[in-house]
Amino acid sequence: MDTEKLNELRQIIEDSDNIVFFGGAGVSTESGIPDFRSVDGLYNQKYKYPPETIISHSFYRRNPEEFYRFYKDKMIFADAKPNKAHIKLAELEKQGKLKAVITQNIDGLHQMAGSRNVIELHGSVHRNYCEKCHAFYDLDYIVNSDGVPKCEKCGGTVKPDVVLYEEALDEDNMSRALQYISEADTLIIGGTSLVVYPAAGLIRYFRGRKLVVINMSPTQSDSNADLLIADKIGDVLGSL
Repeated sequence: MDTEKLNELRQIIEDSDNIVFFGGAGVSTESGIPDFRSVDGLYNQKYKYPPETIISHSFYRRNPEEFYRFYKDKMIFADAKPNKAHIKLAELEKQGKLKAVITQNIDGLHQMAGSRNVIELHGSVHRNYCEKCHAFYDLDYIVNSDGVPKCEKCGGTVKPDVVLYEEALDEDNMSRALQYISEADTLIIGGTSLVVYPAAGLIRYFRGRKLVVINMSPTQSDSNADLLIADKIGDVLGSL
């Protein structure tokens, strides 16, 4: 851990009272949730299709059984717990410094850690709805169902409130995220390589004073960052 950079991050946080955090899969990997994009080969041994195909809208419509087999096996981690990054961000919100967490993750760990203002750009595994009557079902219902979950009220298919490939992001979430980013004086980007669009495109609306990037691998925002830390987000935030 670079002590000098850590002290600089402390100072940036101390001097700011309008921080926004933008995070991705790297925030959750330290809670034992793998980034499925990095291990395609492993999944292809077990599934006949690449992950990006299986979790697309057209595949879900065409082959819901195979979709749910992959979804339950590789995208639900019901036992995962928040890590040091989630906990620190929740603390910063309680202190009034952090105004919003904008996440590309669907695991709900930010809320579990105590964050209240979380914008989930890609949805959440904890919300599931009947496609016919819109009845709500929690994560347990999905986990404990056999095959494709069906609605107890009308028999319709229950679909996760997760943005699949080929589906549009929620416009309200996008506009809220854009507003928070454009009004922030500090933007901390963590655990994302900023390759998933349109979510990653939100970054260009930042007009504040300090841009901080904390990520193990290079990102598209590295050259614009005031502070760049190539380390695990949980280790960094947990050391503050």
